[in-house]
Amino acid sequence: MLDPAPSLQAVLAPHMAEREIDLVLAEHDQRLRQHGDFARWQQALERLPRVPARWSLEQGCLVAGAAPDDERQRLELEQTLRGFIPWRKGPLRLAGVLIDTEWRSDWKWNRVAPHIQLRGGRVLDVGAGNGYFGWRLLAHGAGEVVGCDPSVLFILQHQIIRHFAGRQSPVLLALRLEDLPQALADFDVVCSMGVLYHRRRPREHLLDLRRRLATDGLLILETLIAPGDEPALLETPDRYAGMRNVHGLPSVSLLGEWLQASGFADVRCVDITPTTTHEQRSTAWMPYHSLAEALHPVHPDRTREDLPAPARAVVLARAASTGRC
Repeated sequence: MLDPAPSLQAVLAPHMAEREIDLVLAEHDQRLRQHGDFARWQQALERLPRVPARWSLEQGCLVAGAAPDDERQRLELEQTLRGFIPWRKGPLRLAGVLIDTEWRSDWKWNRVAPHIQLRGGRVLDVGAGNGYFGWRLLAHGAGEVVGCDPSVLFILQHQIIRHFAGRQSPVLLALRLEDLPQALADFDVVCSMGVLYHRRRPREHLLDLRRRLATDGLLILETLIAPGDEPALLETPDRYAGMRNVHGLPSVSLLGEWLQASGFADVRCVDITPTTTHEQRSTAWMPYHSLAEALHPVHPDRTREDLPAPARAVVLARAASTGRC
């Protein structure tokens, strides 16, 4: 594998016993290998060209790896990268290949970044996808970023990016938040972006996020919300915007109540933005249904299920000293 165990082990070692690390790495490896496409993906990873590794951010695009001099090699790389479709978080340019991802994740980051200071802190990125935000967090001042996401495809996309980016990279575990050992805690910052509404028990998710934070640590929570100023939950009994795994959307007011009850203080909503088809859309690198297909064909302020169209809030909160769970 391109993501060698030593890189994960080095990050985990200061915080966990050796036996715990071995168990985490074994589970991480098992989840990768049990996927039906793993062998094919692994062979593709081994074909990646060896080019000078580096990374930078150019107008929101994560640029990793030098472009090969040989145009044929670049075309072969593009074909290899297409074998890992769909690419959802970005934009990315890997060894000269521009990947126009489904999400303009840089737009979301631009709504978050003005409100946070990382000062070399340890960050846990929950539901990290391919890890795009991990690089944004490092560039913004994080000293270390650990991500977790159960999607094997996203983990392998992350390994591709790391291959071209080099050593100063986030690390990403193929685990859900609830599967991480409790010893992996005391983070200065925890990010949960685009996760809460996929949880059947969202308040348990908030409690687990609190457990991972050091006292006075910062939570960055980004989520779909229900409209309105009053505490309310928008029921989503079947689907929401075409997604089956959405289990109700809280209003910002209700979300604030949940956070306070989960051991957070200084709760503040710093942004609310409707999601548009400019920010989330089908592309050649994510050629499946996206937001446009999820909206009402006549009333774009409604979904096809005749519910309010997606809007997302960025909420910040501090882990209260009396709220240790």
